[in-house]
Amino acid sequence: MENIVLVFLAGLVTAIATGLGALPFFFVDEFSDRWNVGLWGVASGIMVTVSVFGLVDEGIAYAAGGLPVLLIAGLLAGVVLVEVGDRLLDRIDVGGTDDRDTPTDAPPAQTDGGHPADDAHDHAVEAKAIADGNPKTLLLILGILTIHSFPEGVAVGVSFAELGLDGGLPLLGVSVPVLAVFMTVAISVHNVPEGTAIAIPMRAMGLSKWRMVGAAVFSSLPQPIGAVIAYAFVTWAQSFLPFGYGFAAGAMVYLVVTEFIPEALEAGEPLPNDGHRELAAGFGAGGLAMLPLLVL
Repeated sequence: MENIVLVFLAGLVTAIATGLGALPFFFVDEFSDRWNVGLWGVASGIMVTVSVFGLVDEGIAYAAGGLPVLLIAGLLAGVVLVEVGDRLLDRIDVGGTDDRDTPTDAPPAQTDGGHPADDAHDHAVEAKAIADGNPKTLLLILGILTIHSFPEGVAVGVSFAELGLDGGLPLLGVSVPVLAVFMTVAISVHNVPEGTAIAIPMRAMGLSKWRMVGAAVFSSLPQPIGAVIAYAFVTWAQSFLPFGYGFAAGAMVYLVVTEFIPEALEAGEPLPNDGHRELAAGFGAGGLAMLPLLVL
């Protein structure tokens, strides 16, 4: 039970980190596109590095030198879950869009990732639903966010698989895996620009700053629940650890390719060279920040 509480708290830290993305609006009226692109780049670099050199490496180690069939299956399952989740979300209508100014014969706007820019889990739709405060809509939004945030929660939970074993970092009287520390930091960093993306449309609605922070945190509340579920599963079924590591890695890298980078490029459209330099610099900085993971 103590271990489950610790995993839940780690997931809660990542959720609270989402609220940090709204804090700059306490001090500035506009959030720099350059800064936003760079932060998405940092998050992407961290996530890819932790996934490849942390999760995949651990999965290979647990394969005991044999063919990592479960690891490969997990990688594919992670990709499939994210893609299926996105397609399901595209079909859900939360009643948050306004079609009065959109011609009926106009095709939906597309992001660089190929999904409709105004799909059901678009940040503006989430923000409007949270701002309206309708209980039924909030429940639906929470369900949508659960699908959207589940892979991040799984990654945190799986990274704690070796919790309590020797070789970790001492924390609250427990040996915490180094991978778990890096993964918690990685998801937290990713959640900061995610929180900013949610806060921007809420600011345009004239909502209070603290309500923007609360909405950002609310959007990531499913993560600690997903972390606990994943941790309970991999500790109960040790033989499926390679699958769990692969699942988390596949989902994380696919999220970077289909969501983080397209989000960064969309934010960088007003910048010279469409923000590619800022994205590359952020990606490199994020990867370098995780260098200790390569030697531990």
